Parts: sequence; structure tokens; C-alpha cells
Amino acid sequence: MNDQLPEIEQTSTDGLPRIDIVSDVICPWCYIGKRQLERALALLAAEGLAFSVHWAPFQLNPDMPAGGANRQEYRTAKFGSLEKSRALDARITDAAVAAGLQFHLERSTRTPNTVDAHRLVLLAGHLEPQTRAGLQNELMETLFQAYFIDGKDIGEHAVLADAAAARGLDRDAIVAFLASGDAREPVLAADTVAREAGVNGVPSFFLDGNGLFSGALPPEQMAEAFRRAHHLLRARAA
Repeated sequence: MNDQLPEIEQTSTDGLPRIDIVSDVICPWCYIGKRQLERALALLAAEGLAFSVHWAPFQLNPDMPAGGANRQEYRTAKFGSLEKSRALDARITDAAVAAGLQFHLERSTRTPNTVDAHRLVLLAGHLEPQTRAGLQNELMETLFQAYFIDGKDIGEHAVLADAAAARGLDRDAIVAFLASGDAREPVLAADTVAREAGVNGVPSFFLDGNGLFSGALPPEQMAEAFRRAHHLLRARAA
């Protein structure tokens, strides 16, 4: 992975070092990585280090039809057999349990196109200065839960609007936003930039625009990566 992601904002409005997570809302390792990150940030907070967390889009299935696909049929074709798909689901469910999450992948019947979900997440990031810090991160939690635990189709506008409303946003305004197509091109452009920056697996983590690592690392390893990078970047700026 290259050491710069130029199109991602590299500074935070709150002045804190900025962590950007390149992810997809249907990536199970991204949800697990979020939990690991939360534990890593708690370790760093105990040392007096605080960070601002933001999310950037990546499509695991960039050729997915707009309406999504039957999950069982899609994954059977993608992985070669239904048995292999189920084995992968079992593996990721076990990994989620170790991170404190209870996945219910058997409830999911659709694999969605995630562009609209990413549009909503991007909007939440833009709204943070007018609403509250952490709104985007909260919305990602809601979307992850909707897909991996509740089995909802997060390609549906009604589901996305409900998720936004659950985080305090005006549901009617979100419905109108999703219907408008606004922010579609920025999402697709950011996806392209991530790939051009060397991202080929998610979650991928950046600190102030500098690529650090990919994957749902254990909290202690994450904390050490952010600690070292923060000290290095601070020394460079001195």
C-alpha cells in the first residue's frame, strides 16, 4: 500500500490526529476491525492520545447490479460452491465472536450494491461540523449492525433512511438525498483513489493521510501502529 491517500482529508476539524478507515459496509472484517480499533483507541486514550475517526468508501463488489443480488446465489458463484460460502460464513462468525460481535449471516438474503450506503456515510461526514463529532462513526455502526446482525438489505433506501433516523438525522431529508443521486460521483471517485493508492483489501487504516496497515489487527498491534506513526509524524513536523 502506498503511504499517501491524497483525496482523503488529512486534517480534522477538531484538531486531533485523523484516522481514516477505507472500508465497505458489507465487509465483515471491517466491522470486526471497528471493534478492534475501539479497544486500541481506549489503550491510547489511557496514555493521553486521542484521535478522530473517519470512514472512506471502497466497493468489494464494484460490478454489483444497482438492485443487488440474491446472497446465496451470488456467493455460490463467487466462491465456487454453497458449501465453501457457508464455511467462510462460519469462519467469520467465529472471528466476530472473538471480537464481541454476534453475526447472524443466515438472516441475510441479499448482497447489496453499497454505493448508496457510502453516499449516506459521506453525507454524515460532511454534516459532522453542523451536528456532532462522531456522527459518521455512529452511522457505520448502525449500518454494520443492520447488515451483519439484523440481516437487512442496506441497499434499500428505506433501510438506509431508518439507519440515519436512528442516529438523529431527518428521515424525510435523507429519503430525498438518496433519491437525488447526490454524492454518487464523489463516492465512486474516492473508491478509485483508494485503489490507485494501493488499497486492495479492507479495512485499510490511514493516519493523517499516511497508509499504515490493512486488516482487523488485534487491539495491541493497532495501538502500537498508531502510537509509532503519531510520534513519527509529530517528529517530522517539529
